[in-house]
Amino acid sequence: MTTAPHAGPRAAQVPTQSTYQNRVADYWNAEENPVNLELGKLDDLYHHHYGLGAAGRSVLDEPDPLRRRERITAELHRLEHAQAELLAARLGPLGPEDRVFDAGCGRGGGSVVAHLSYGCHADGVTISEKQAEFANAQARKRGIDDRVRYHHRNMLDTGLPSGAYAASWNNESTMYVELDLLFAEHARLLRRGGRYVVITGCYNDTYGRASREVSLINAHYICDIHPRSAYFRALARNRLVPVHVEDLTEAALPYWELRKEADHLATGIEETFLTAYRNGSFQYLLIAADRV
Repeated sequence: MTTAPHAGPRAAQVPTQSTYQNRVADYWNAEENPVNLELGKLDDLYHHHYGLGAAGRSVLDEPDPLRRRERITAELHRLEHAQAELLAARLGPLGPEDRVFDAGCGRGGGSVVAHLSYGCHADGVTISEKQAEFANAQARKRGIDDRVRYHHRNMLDTGLPSGAYAASWNNESTMYVELDLLFAEHARLLRRGGRYVVITGCYNDTYGRASREVSLINAHYICDIHPRSAYFRALARNRLVPVHVEDLTEAALPYWELRKEADHLATGIEETFLTAYRNGSFQYLLIAADRV
């Protein structure tokens, strides 16, 4: 297979389309959250998502305060990296000739993980100009900027070539957009048989409307969390057929329990996440779907 060049066939649209999207861009352009930055500094893999798996809580027993902070930071980063690797594992099989698309790429960690896993080309898109510049600088630092590139564009209208991608994903970024518009763009970009993966928090609409905790999370991140059922309806309307669905809620709890104990990284939203997960009103879900 011959890969298409990274540059799209047309100029990208202005990255924002609404007052709300301008607010989102402003938020991420100004964001300097230690829970994102301090963890990424450990190995120059900057993720903008949460962690999965059993946490090594012995880090909390470290008597030296400075060393305790360092060990907690490293453990949280290990958990968030495990989440990125889980998502990447669902994209394959892929090879060095394939291209993948990272929608809402943040500071770029997910695209790097995909490239390191498969040797593939990656295009990341973010509405934040600052994030795109940071991620491209990291790719140059790693010497992979010929294969991993980031674009300041809107993930709903990327300007990237149709049918050029073997796989694509969203990692905790779907709550900022309308799902039908988003999945239509993924369906356009993916070749037939291409794989789409999303990991997201969604509210459990078998419980009715969004809970108080979900509303607090929305306010904290200026987002709009979708109900679980909306994902499956929108996927079906856009030729994306689920092949694997996994409830990651239980696996997410240890990350939040440890982060709550991290005075240097906690943002105040930790107990809200834990309450929402435990009362069943909020779920952490992975969906893998094939483009038909």
